[in-house]
Amino acid sequence: MRWLLLTTLVTMVGCTKPKADFMGAVVPVETPLGLPPVPDPAPAAAVALGKSLFFSPALSVDGSVACATCHQPEKGFADPRAGSEGVKGARGNRNAPSVWNAVYQHSQFWDGRAKTLEEQASGPMLNANEMGHTSNSVVASVRADPKFREMMAAAYGDDTVTMERIAKALAAYERILVRGNSPFDRFVFGDDPTAMTDEAQRGLKLFRGKANCATCHVIGKDYALFTDHQFHNLGVGMDATGELTDLGRFKITGQERDKGAFRTASLRNIAETAPYMHDGSLKTLKEVVDFYVGGGNANPQLDPLLRPLTMFTRQERADLVAFLESLTGEVKP
Repeated sequence: MRWLLLTTLVTMVGCTKPKADFMGAVVPVETPLGLPPVPDPAPAAAVALGKSLFFSPALSVDGSVACATCHQPEKGFADPRAGSEGVKGARGNRNAPSVWNAVYQHSQFWDGRAKTLEEQASGPMLNANEMGHTSNSVVASVRADPKFREMMAAAYGDDTVTMERIAKALAAYERILVRGNSPFDRFVFGDDPTAMTDEAQRGLKLFRGKANCATCHVIGKDYALFTDHQFHNLGVGMDATGELTDLGRFKITGQERDKGAFRTASLRNIAETAPYMHDGSLKTLKEVVDFYVGGGNANPQLDPLLRPLTMFTRQERADLVAFLESLTGEVKP
């Protein structure tokens, strides 16, 4: 196990040194089996502030919604509803992805519009249908709580509340939310032949071979993030006329090839994060496997990597589900 104890040690293992405005010793983050070292771990005071903000309804304009409302710890830091509900009952059209291991993602949100955790943290607070704040109003809301001003001083050296500091603190907390050491990790990276069931082992062979899942949900030599960090059109979310209801990445890039394309989600802890896909349209892992076996939904931008899997038996489908269930990691107290 590798421990990142202080800023100097973080630098030694090749991680970026925390920003100068953070104060104090870096939170020790154990790198779980199956994952790489954590980039940019933050000082304890910033993490504590970020955690308090994450669970605080002060970040919503009417005090009804917190980050944890849509990223529920008991649901894999995801949302069990197909579309998350924001202020005044507004319902979104995308399912909130898990925050577990978000630190490793190359971009944030389903369409990749945010490049960093800090940038992502600001988005929901300033979205009219999610938390409904403006930059000024969220700063005023946080500043009104003496506890937050005290925690700001501990994290940054003074109690000035800014939007940038709020976002940095939230990102600091999210950076420590890493989770590995799953049965899969112990089997593949820990050389424990008993860690996975026979069904899950057969599913792993299918995942790497016949089913071709590992092309996009990548398993590396030393660790597995189960994503290629790219965007793919699977034909998810089409209406009765065959039109895509959400253009996804296209709204960011304007590139025709990106119509209906969404970020490859990591499969870690997936058994806890139903429903699935960007719109929450698939309720179970069996439905997910069946969708891929069927080759997705045809449309002009359908990813060429997606193709129907002929002669895929009921047992093979069950084995793939067993494999996906083996990706549930250990949660440290």
